[in-house]
Amino acid sequence: MSSPHRNDEHSRSDPPGRRSLLGRVVVACASWSTRHRWLALVLWLLFVVGAYGGGSVFEPREQEDADQLSGEAAVAERLLDDSDFDERPVENVLMQNSVGRLDPEVAEDAVADLRDAYADIDVVAEVGDPIPSDDMRSWLLLVELEVDPEVTPTREAVVPMLEATADVEQEYSDTLTIEQVGSASLSKEYTERADEDFERAEMISIPVTFAILIIAFGSLIAAGVPVLLGISAVGIALGMVTAASQLLPAHPAQSAIILLMGLAVGVDYSLFYLRRVREEKAAGRENDAALKIAAATSGRTIVVAGSAVIIAVSSMFFAGSGIFSSLALGTIVVVAVAVVGALTVLPAVLSLLGNGTERLMIPGRRKFSSEGSLFWGAVLKPVLRAPLTAVIVGCLALGLLILPIMDMKLKIPGDDDLPRTYDVVRVLDNVNRAFPDHTSQHMVVVEAETDQADAVEGALAELHTTAADTEGFEIRGEPDVVRSVDGLVTKMPVTISSGEDSAEARDSLRVLRDDLVPDAADDVSGSTWAVGGATAYSMDFSQTQEERLPFVIGFVILFCFTLMLVTFRSVALALVTAALNGLSTLAAFGVVILVFQNTWAEDLLGFASNGSVVSWVPVVLFVVLFGLSMDYHLFVLHRIKEGVDEGKPYVEAIRYGVVRSAGVVTSAASIMIAVFAVFATLSTLDMKQLGTGLAVAVLLDATVIRGVMLPGALAALGRHAWGRSARAEPGPTEKPADEAAEREPEKADGEYPDHQLSER
Repeated sequence: MSSPHRNDEHSRSDPPGRRSLLGRVVVACASWSTRHRWLALVLWLLFVVGAYGGGSVFEPREQEDADQLSGEAAVAERLLDDSDFDERPVENVLMQNSVGRLDPEVAEDAVADLRDAYADIDVVAEVGDPIPSDDMRSWLLLVELEVDPEVTPTREAVVPMLEATADVEQEYSDTLTIEQVGSASLSKEYTERADEDFERAEMISIPVTFAILIIAFGSLIAAGVPVLLGISAVGIALGMVTAASQLLPAHPAQSAIILLMGLAVGVDYSLFYLRRVREEKAAGRENDAALKIAAATSGRTIVVAGSAVIIAVSSMFFAGSGIFSSLALGTIVVVAVAVVGALTVLPAVLSLLGNGTERLMIPGRRKFSSEGSLFWGAVLKPVLRAPLTAVIVGCLALGLLILPIMDMKLKIPGDDDLPRTYDVVRVLDNVNRAFPDHTSQHMVVVEAETDQADAVEGALAELHTTAADTEGFEIRGEPDVVRSVDGLVTKMPVTISSGEDSAEARDSLRVLRDDLVPDAADDVSGSTWAVGGATAYSMDFSQTQEERLPFVIGFVILFCFTLMLVTFRSVALALVTAALNGLSTLAAFGVVILVFQNTWAEDLLGFASNGSVVSWVPVVLFVVLFGLSMDYHLFVLHRIKEGVDEGKPYVEAIRYGVVRSAGVVTSAASIMIAVFAVFATLSTLDMKQLGTGLAVAVLLDATVIRGVMLPGALAALGRHAWGRSARAEPGPTEKPADEAAEREPEKADGEYPDHQLSER
């Protein structure tokens, strides 16, 4: 029998991944980068500067409302967006007395001063007459703006008026409050707060990531390499999607997604690679040999894992909304850039540094050791002793977290759902309290040739009369019919007697679309009719997700199954992967619903619950989490397979793979959780829900799934789980899972060097 040490050397000098075509390509890329390391670094730097600088040449093109909607509501909104109704944006100026009635003389003086202040502002077109509230504590002044959005965005054009309102308010601060709110001022504050959130997330995420890496590596140099790669990937992606927004308009959350995913996967992939290099060097290999082995193993895993994320996320293009297309594009670009960087510039940097990654060690921190995790070695003992029990207990625990999904409610957030910490939202609340309007509206939109104008108005008048006699509608006065400047599009609001989120509002929308509008449309030949409004936006979006979600889920699961089948040639492993990834994703859904549809966590996370989940969050969570879950899953499975291929006893191979990968998985998961948790502290509901769901899922994935359920499932299935992918036959010492666990010494596997594990 040959010595154990020689067996280990042989297996590591020709790692399994290197024998595949993908492994050879990855090793070839790494070899080129290490031979031409300065050229590789210069090319990457030019890539960063060119992409980010090139993107700054373009003005980002943001999505319109119609781009984000689905179904008939999107048709209605597109008709409105593409038409000019010669309507001006309106700003509301609210004057209030804190106690008792507002003195009319003081209010009139304030109105006069406001008129004088607005007189010199170009964008102010008309100042209306003040409207008193029923309790006479408040007056409301409506101000129309004249803005050309093609020249100056409305949110920028309103700034002089806001400054003028603030100046007048200072003059009357002792007697009354003067505040301003409207579509322009809301847009201004939302944009500014979103930018502040992005900057804050960036300023917190990067130092936190760096700190975790210092703890993981104990070296400032080693910790800095992954951070730099992650930051450069984010910069490249931001530049590229800014240019791409000219063709595919960007959703406001796209930049945040790029930062979130770029730091997470960019640092993770570097961590996988660098950890393997250090492990091989700790086993006595030279730097070049260690880099080749890392490329053939971790590099190959990075390509497969990155491809998994990219293909999973691409399913969002089928979800039927520009929101998903924009977020998918941002994620795909930043992940692809991170993979390219890990395969090219990272080997060049590590080749250049050599043993320099061990410099600037933290005082009191021991140098890297190739031994595995003692903690996970201890956790695995009972899991491998009773694997089926471990799987059942894990399923029950995750099942409890999944239960809230049965009560999931979806909603597209409106102005009322903006954070109460926004000053302009607080003013909006004051306006709504002083001038309550509890009615909601559906918007009927008609497109027809100009010669059909009279027929359209007649049909809308008939519709108005019919709605007045139909339950669920609250019709008052004459129909408010407005025609576009070119005469092609006409709109008319239809008032309902219930709130926009109520079941009654949805019922009235169905009646309007199914009965009233078709009857009216029969009188106008060649016309297009669509019903929009807040209720339609939310209902159509949710209905589209219900229709498209099975295709998205089916695509992702089928892809996951196929990828695992091709990679490991095992149906059992493919089924286990799909099941475990699905469990962790659904559990994250359950936690998001439990937190955000209730009020118990409002003070903890700083939000006001609207009793629902943002409509686009579940789809994004599902595809992103399914893709990210593949990262850890593939990394752990490849380490287990190395043990299987080396001929280790089967249970020993499972233990070897888990304890050897535990350090890097724990570090990588800690970084992802930290970055995602930062987004859970941002101001808007969508970012809070997305950050919370991602953080919870990664936590479950790196602990319950990878540390308990995956090894338990593999041990319960036995060596046959690997199918044709297991090259080595069971060794003479092979034992069943429970018997092998019983015969283990007290010492955890992580305490044994490689050659001892091989010998055993």
